[in-house]
Amino acid sequence: MGGSAALLMLTLAVMAVLPLPWMIRAPGPTLDTLGMVDGEHVITVSGADTYPTGEGQLRLTTVSVSGGPGRSISLFDAISAWLRKDAAVLPRELLYPEDQDPEQLSEYQVQQMSASQEFATAAALSELGYQLDMTLTVAELMPELPAAEVLEVGDVVTAITPAGGGTTELRDFGQLIGVLAELPAGTDVTLRVLRDDVPTDVTFATSPRPEGDPGEGSLLGVWMNTEVDQFPVDIAFDIDQIGGPSAGMMFAIAIVDRLTPGELTGGADIAGSGTMSIDGRVGPIGGIQQKLYGASRDGATWFLVPQGNCAETIGQVPDGMGIAAVETLEGAVEAVEAIAAGETGGITSCEAFVASQG
Repeated sequence: MGGSAALLMLTLAVMAVLPLPWMIRAPGPTLDTLGMVDGEHVITVSGADTYPTGEGQLRLTTVSVSGGPGRSISLFDAISAWLRKDAAVLPRELLYPEDQDPEQLSEYQVQQMSASQEFATAAALSELGYQLDMTLTVAELMPELPAAEVLEVGDVVTAITPAGGGTTELRDFGQLIGVLAELPAGTDVTLRVLRDDVPTDVTFATSPRPEGDPGEGSLLGVWMNTEVDQFPVDIAFDIDQIGGPSAGMMFAIAIVDRLTPGELTGGADIAGSGTMSIDGRVGPIGGIQQKLYGASRDGATWFLVPQGNCAETIGQVPDGMGIAAVETLEGAVEAVEAIAAGETGGITSCEAFVASQG
């Protein structure tokens, strides 16, 4: 009996220190996008009038990850995390595929952060009424869809004409999305493209949106690279040690606040997380549950949640925190304005949004 007990204790001791193929995701730091770091504004604006933003905060949120490449966790670490409401134990391959080099992943996350800042700038300036001229380039084809038969990677799309409709000259991505939103899948469209600087017309049928995509209309069926030709206002970001695209929404709201008179937050401490597309759509992110707890820890009383993450928040909202489900930059700004005015009755919560989806 004594030998068996000793063997069991030895086995448990070995298991406790053996590295496990799991990772722990926990609340990370938050950062006020309206604030300053080391005496410098997190977001610096030049080329346009800026306005005081008051005492309120617009906090981006992050997660802390243990157990990445070269940083294995033990069984004791995993058990401790399992017992915490604000942490999650997940398979390592969810974030760190075995065939992906850690340095390449880190570089990719930096690139995502840079892209999120550019998209946030474009979305915010568009929301404020600036006209942004954009170049729309075919970046990748989907072989199974009709567009792949006539378009080529590198084609620059300059105009679209639906069958039986008028021609829209495309100055920005929003115009293209607006036209497609009115077209059922299978509608023939003619695109005018520049192919090796030569104007060319191609015609094909639009494709359906993926299952679960709440957008209206149809899609071209290609991946587009969208670049702003020149920003009318210079926006710079002083962000270190944070990667990925999930701060895009909070960057965009902060830019809107800096460039409009008055205090958008009304003194409230508001946090959030969500990607931002160049045309102002808010996308889902990872680690929403941990970000909620990190925001609550740092004093936020409201959290802006992408509609695509709402189901993950049910039963996971810290006490005393209000939730606003948002789909677009316009909707996010309206939610912040409602919080500032104390008129939150019209804000859609995640519980209400999930219930509305059946």
